[in-house]
Amino acid sequence: MNNYVYTIGNKIYINLTNRCSNRCDFCIRQGRKGMGQTPLWIDCEPDADEVIMQLPQNLDDYDGEVVFCGFGEPTYNLDTLEEVASYLHCVDKTTRINTNGQANLIHGRDVSDVIADSCNVVNVSLNECNADKYQEHCNSVFGTKAFDELLQFAQLCKQRGANVIFSVVDSIGAADIAECQRLADSLGIPLRVRVKE
Repeated sequence: MNNYVYTIGNKIYINLTNRCSNRCDFCIRQGRKGMGQTPLWIDCEPDADEVIMQLPQNLDDYDGEVVFCGFGEPTYNLDTLEEVASYLHCVDKTTRINTNGQANLIHGRDVSDVIADSCNVVNVSLNECNADKYQEHCNSVFGTKAFDELLQFAQLCKQRGANVIFSVVDSIGAADIAECQRLADSLGIPLRVRVKE
């Protein structure tokens, strides 16, 4: 069975794709096929109906925020993301996306309006403090330009009204985290430091 929806504690997560434009050193995908006991590698990408069918019947028993975060970069499956988010908003759920911020490069056009309309919170994985270090650790198919593009994407989503945050993993070290904080502050976007799993 393809798991398009999974839960951790009281929170619902949505898994839309295996595809990702990065191959990050610290990604949970390295050597794993799922989250805990839930396999997340999927045979095919879902449409909105397939995702909605897997949502728990007792939605009100779960946290009010549903997160687009799975084994790949959620924005690859943009149409499904948009439709599922619309459904979730209609049933009084807020939405968050965990993204590498490369959606505009992936689609070859500005899709920040779709993301900002679909997701109340846009969590952009900043991951490093400059383009060279980002590419060293994240191995984007777009090369070093991915870093500047994710910064621009975050700013566009913010301009379009989304609540944007940056995140980094603590494994990059205190000096680089401090540089990331300075960068985030210069853009007026909060930074969250995550503990490497």
